[in-house]
Amino acid sequence: MAAPLPLLGMFHEVSVAVDDVRAAVEFYERLGFTQAGTTDTFRHSYGVLTDGRLFIGLHRRAGPSPVLTFVRPGIATSLPAFAAAGIHLTHCRTGEEVFNEIAFADPFGHTVAVLEARTYFPVARRSTAPSACGDFAEVSLPVGDFAAARAFWEPLGFVTVGEVLTPHPHLPLTSDQLDLSFHRASTCPQALLVFRDLNMHARVARLRALDIAVRDLPGQAAGGSAVLLQGPAGTPAMLLMEED
Repeated sequence: MAAPLPLLGMFHEVSVAVDDVRAAVEFYERLGFTQAGTTDTFRHSYGVLTDGRLFIGLHRRAGPSPVLTFVRPGIATSLPAFAAAGIHLTHCRTGEEVFNEIAFADPFGHTVAVLEARTYFPVARRSTAPSACGDFAEVSLPVGDFAAARAFWEPLGFVTVGEVLTPHPHLPLTSDQLDLSFHRASTCPQALLVFRDLNMHARVARLRALDIAVRDLPGQAAGGSAVLLQGPAGTPAMLLMEED
């Protein structure tokens, strides 16, 4: 018998609102991401890029960004479970004649969406072939209270690993589908896509050779173990030197 789905279902994508989908697609393709074919679910322009582990949805629309997006079939019948978990929906669109989707926010304003079905097609790319950024590790969200973040996210299917102090104070959480982390806004006020590699310094040098701007993490000495790469629509990537 298959194990029941976690409340959120299966991780789908990090959804990012952009003004120019084509330019954003080309940016991630320069980093070595592969474009996925998309369905006709959305009326707005939409593109998806992947490195085999992470899927980034590029949406030409208004609204929150980024959004952690999941897929759970039968959302309408799952609404009581969300209510029982104390989740207050900020968006609910269900019915037989519409594409079902819901959304809510965590205590720090980070938006989560749950869709009834996938909006892109599978891609024949191995997760062992990383992009120029290295291996995708986690999405890190700025929060003001690690304990409050943990209390909200653990019932959604995430497990706290324990606070880590380097290269900056953060609280990692793991799950079968997506690993999360929480960092202080003083480290970076934005959500981060975190990548790791044993030889990240060489990767950063290659990115700079491609005229892709990277900068040191605030409060860290130049040449340290972490740098930030600014992505489209203000969603940066953190590139970390992996430990042996």
